[in-house]
Amino acid sequence: QVQLVESGGGLVQAGGSLRLSCAASGSNFGSYAMAWYRQAPGSQRDMVATITSGGTRNYADSVKGRFTISRDNAKNTMYLQMNSLKPEDTAVYYCNADRRIFGRQQNYWGQGTQVTVSS
Repeated sequence: QVQLVESGGGLVQAGGSLRLSCAASGSNFGSYAMAWYRQAPGSQRDMVATITSGGTRNYADSVKGRFTISRDNAKNTMYLQMNSLKPEDTAVYYCNADRRIFGRQQNYWGQGTQVTVSS
């Protein structure tokens, strides 16, 4: 079992920056693929960025060049550095952990942190 707790959200003006953190409890954090998703009101939950256990990164086109995902396995923590924020980045941001082990998929979500970007 993994518990995920996001932090770092808030209100920021367009063009500003925020750094989100996702702290994971439990063991074997390094074995999980981690990801950030976001969900705006009335919209589906969309992938923002992913990072594999080996450190390979992938980004949604809408955030490429502005957001950076990273992880510190020693601290059981994942980060999302968000720069040049836009009003359309406003959403609840969720942390996700995923792995397949012994034929079973293990997938966990955090509770989310609100990011609001004012114009």
